[in-house]
Amino acid sequence: MAVLKITQENFEEEVSKSNIPVIIDFYADWCGPCKMMSPIIDNIAEELGESVKVGKVNIDDNKNLAMQFGIMSIPTVIIFKEGKAEKTFVGLRDKEEILNGLK
Repeated sequence: MAVLKITQENFEEEVSKSNIPVIIDFYADWCGPCKMMSPIIDNIAEELGESVKVGKVNIDDNKNLAMQFGIMSIPTVIIFKEGKAEKTFVGLRDKEEILNGLK
């Protein structure tokens, strides 16, 4: 499944109402570690296909979402299950650690 662009406008439909887990990468274009995290997120989306949704939130374009989830450092990855934030990873993380967060 392709990585979704998550915004304030589509958050409820794509994340809150999702019946499958959702992995969201909060990032900014100017952030070096975020650029290193991006291919990891893309790979997770390819590997897991339809079993999860994978999305990215640009914090500069979606400040309200960043504030809502208390994003203080980026990259931050949050795993949502049944619309609720279940697991948070702050900073550059490897693929296995994020996948383990789905369990």
